[in-house]
Amino acid sequence: MKYTDSLEKSAEYLRQAVQFMARQAAALHPVSYTVWYEYASGQNASLKKDIDVLTADGAVLDEKATHDLFRKHIAEIDEATAERVADGFQKIMANVSKSTSRAQNDAEEFGNVLQHWTVDAAASRVNGLDNLLGHTRAMLGSIGALQSQLDESKREIEQLRSEVKKVREEALSDSLTGLPNRKGFDLALAACLEHYGDSTEGPSLLITDIDYFKRVNDTYGHLLGDKVIRAIAMILSDNTKGKDVASRFGGEEFVVLLPDTPLEGAKQLAEKIRETVQKLTIKRTGKNETITNITVSFGVASYRKGESYSEFVDRADKALYKSKNLGRNRVSVAYD
Repeated sequence: MKYTDSLEKSAEYLRQAVQFMARQAAALHPVSYTVWYEYASGQNASLKKDIDVLTADGAVLDEKATHDLFRKHIAEIDEATAERVADGFQKIMANVSKSTSRAQNDAEEFGNVLQHWTVDAAASRVNGLDNLLGHTRAMLGSIGALQSQLDESKREIEQLRSEVKKVREEALSDSLTGLPNRKGFDLALAACLEHYGDSTEGPSLLITDIDYFKRVNDTYGHLLGDKVIRAIAMILSDNTKGKDVASRFGGEEFVVLLPDTPLEGAKQLAEKIRETVQKLTIKRTGKNETITNITVSFGVASYRKGESYSEFVDRADKALYKSKNLGRNRVSVAYD
């Protein structure tokens, strides 16, 4: 779901969300923030309908109900929602804190002026001056306390924002290799193509697949198969830099996005990685046995202006299958 609300509207939705959350049995975490922000904004009709049914007759939402609503109505729509909510919260707190700091500074200056006035007017004892000064000091104390509370709230919001960022990164990462997963790659490629200009220098794409991987699993077991996948993921990571993105595409297949690399450079990188993998030696845990002769096949493509995401990936994938059909352990290029 895309958000086009102004800062003022989003601030109001966030304030309402806090009030809604305070009445529930679930903790005040990013998932809860997101659910109630969506509810307050009214843009997620199906979510609002379910919440109204669940909270009828004064019932409250517990942890399970809150997470179920998130998974059903939000998680599959936009994984960036929670981060947007946390960002909005931080902006609000920063603005309020800035205003309070300015008010505190003004009040302190006013207090200093009154203090000097009291000294200068001590002889005449202006009626009510001491009382006014006392109220000013009390105001300074109150504003100071409010500033402390806001500072603490800012720290809590920053911590929540960090947690949301961590959850989002985990959702876009492959748990076995630590590389971006298919969803992470999809987002990276979409962003890359969105900013693509008229340059003919990239982006390029490598798709690689571990040769005869099923044989490795059947012969040595899945634990060793996982070790092979992690080793190749590390090689891919070590050979990418800058804006390059190496991802696990699924199973034993990987993909490398090279935003600023032309076709010939992409081909050379694929050959380099292929040769590195061919020299790989993996030792079986707990046994005096090593595994060699692990190879990978590559398909390489450079983006054609105007083609879709799927067309770009499909051309690289067809080049990969060409490598497979020609005997594996080779690099094939999708030329125009």
